[in-house]
Amino acid sequence: MEPYTVSSRILTLHRAFAAYTSQRLQELGLNFGQMYFILYVGKHPDCTPSELTKELHLDWGHSQRSLVKLVEDGFLTREKLGRSYRLRLTSQGEQAFIVCHRVFADWDAEALSGLTAPERQQLLALLQKAAKKKG
Repeated sequence: MEPYTVSSRILTLHRAFAAYTSQRLQELGLNFGQMYFILYVGKHPDCTPSELTKELHLDWGHSQRSLVKLVEDGFLTREKLGRSYRLRLTSQGEQAFIVCHRVFADWDAEALSGLTAPERQQLLALLQKAAKKKG
């Protein structure tokens, strides 16, 4: 029997979250990866593609292809200001932003339904502590 590790449990949760999210976002015409672009631009209106790429720790080419697709699909606008482009959500993107936030809350409620409120708080506190970078 394979021993349980934190990483194996995180991977299991990530896969479940990705499947749940993909199903919910499919009706909007978005995929799992695009959700993070929508959320970042929604929280940082007028950000540049460079800022988004750096903050999300993405490959430049992947980031640019994804942004072009989101602009073409009507979720983002890309406006040139000076020497750089600025990103904003369209009204369609604003609706997607709301749905993306709801997906996080709904999945948490479902995934953590077997825990008491104090257990949820303890789990989140421990995960936050573990996620802090050392050194």
